[in-house]
Amino acid sequence: MANVDSISTSEPAAQVATSQTRGGEAEPTVGKGDPDHGVDPAEYARLLDMYDSSFRNISEGEVVKGTVLKVTASEVVVDVGYKSEGVIPVTEFLDETGHVTVQAGDLVDVLLEKTEDKDGYVVLSREKAEKMKIWDDVEKAYADRKVVIGRVIERIKGGLAVDIGVRAFLPGSQVDVRPVRNLDALRGQELRMRVIKVNKKRGNIVLSRKVLLEEENAEKKKTTLNTLAEGKVLRGVVKNITDYGAFIDLGGIDGLLHITDMSWGRVGHPSELFKVNDEIDVVVLKYDPATERVSLGHKQLTADPWSAVSDRYPVGARVTGRVVSLTDYGAFIELEPGVEGLIHVSEMSWSKRIKHPSKILNVGDAVEAMVLGVDPQARRISLGLKQIESNPWHELAERYPVGSRIVGKVRNLTEFGAFVEVEEDIDGLIHISDMSWSKRIKHPSEVLKKGDKVEAVVLNIDAENQRLSLGLKQLATDVWDDFFTHHQVGEVVEGKVVRLTNFGAFVELAEGIEGLIHVSEFDDQQGGEKIDLQVDQTYPMKIIKLSPAERKIGLSIRAMRGDQDRTDWQSYTENGAGGGFSTIADHLKHQS
Repeated sequence: MANVDSISTSEPAAQVATSQTRGGEAEPTVGKGDPDHGVDPAEYARLLDMYDSSFRNISEGEVVKGTVLKVTASEVVVDVGYKSEGVIPVTEFLDETGHVTVQAGDLVDVLLEKTEDKDGYVVLSREKAEKMKIWDDVEKAYADRKVVIGRVIERIKGGLAVDIGVRAFLPGSQVDVRPVRNLDALRGQELRMRVIKVNKKRGNIVLSRKVLLEEENAEKKKTTLNTLAEGKVLRGVVKNITDYGAFIDLGGIDGLLHITDMSWGRVGHPSELFKVNDEIDVVVLKYDPATERVSLGHKQLTADPWSAVSDRYPVGARVTGRVVSLTDYGAFIELEPGVEGLIHVSEMSWSKRIKHPSKILNVGDAVEAMVLGVDPQARRISLGLKQIESNPWHELAERYPVGSRIVGKVRNLTEFGAFVEVEEDIDGLIHISDMSWSKRIKHPSEVLKKGDKVEAVVLNIDAENQRLSLGLKQLATDVWDDFFTHHQVGEVVEGKVVRLTNFGAFVELAEGIEGLIHVSEFDDQQGGEKIDLQVDQTYPMKIIKLSPAERKIGLSIRAMRGDQDRTDWQSYTENGAGGGFSTIADHLKHQS
């Protein structure tokens, strides 16, 4: 600013007075053309022009640098080298925390909106100057394809609003190389982007992060592919998680880490081990240069726990584990991370009939079991829960030796027999064939009812197969043994025909005792007289065969006829021709 003291006059009598403006600059106060002051009006005008020309040549709409003169609670006074200062609201100099960012003496960029307002001040705006400067930077970044950094403000229709000094638009399709499902998660994040469209007149700026990522990935991919090889260990970033695995960014190219290659242990979902943006080490399991597909492994970075499992879990050893899963056929027990054994439902109790493992075990339970078998190749370990306790079936033979009598309750009836509870959870079977010596029983319900208390004889104990055979008829004397004891071959007995078949007739000799008359033993095939047997009729017959082991008795009527023929001949010879029966048929009629 020019010093008014250097201004000279053409007349010595001329006087130049000064007055202070708000900025402290002197303003000449000549006589204003007043004759009393002795100043010529033309000279006064010349002096004013000299004064105005001493200030900066600034035009409205121009961004200039100014010096902060004073900061108050409500305004900031700035000198831009003009006739008067400018006053800017202090709110234009506040940061995000509400603190003033300038002090007296600082240089700031401001926009000259108006050379003078009604109060004589220059109208300035720091905010508008900043925006104009940003727009210039944005246009330059667009032209030079430079990277801009912005903070996501909010999600709007079609994408995101981003603050890069001015509000800009980032379309959803330009956020990433892959579709982003949750754009709200990016709120508040700073992103590196490129300007792909700018229109200052309309105030539109369109950004793309995808273009920048694609360019960066192309460079990274080139480097990664040159060094990629099966067996190589790489550091990667988890980019996406699915139900079946996780996609790992290796540097411009993604590889798939399948859920089965994440851990030697049980993994329900990949999110149990990893989350997006995690940095992890992986090993390349397979790489196909043609398709650029990469299969990765994480568990392979540690030793396979099954490699020496037989040494750690020998057969017969007692182990402790945690129930991790229940199925219809058993429970899986985690012995250590990556090593599980199966307790089959049949190995859970010596005596109880377990319909489902959940009846005695729950997921998360700590259990003790015995190793029954180990197959490292098949990665299987068979465990037993019941083997931890003594087998009650082995003690059963001592308490109930064969031939002893027990009393129990009928638990269930089937077509082949009745199950009797001997002790808690220990049942014995009375087979239908062991219910009666003599009766032909079609169903056990003819003899027993569910809930009946019954006495039975122990016939056999098979501890290994957990089977106990009981007998009901053994409580009574065997009628067959009694019959074989008191009868012999050749003896004549009487029997009632109970049924006829095409091969003979079944005859009841006593209650529960039946014999067979073969058709050849009552139907003479050589032309003799045929005997017609009738059901429920009683006839004399001879025992021709006894088989105690098979419980079979052979009977014959023909043998009776031969004996009768000899008797008749003897009677004939002794008493004459008219003294006896003429035929065996007459004799049988007489007997009946």
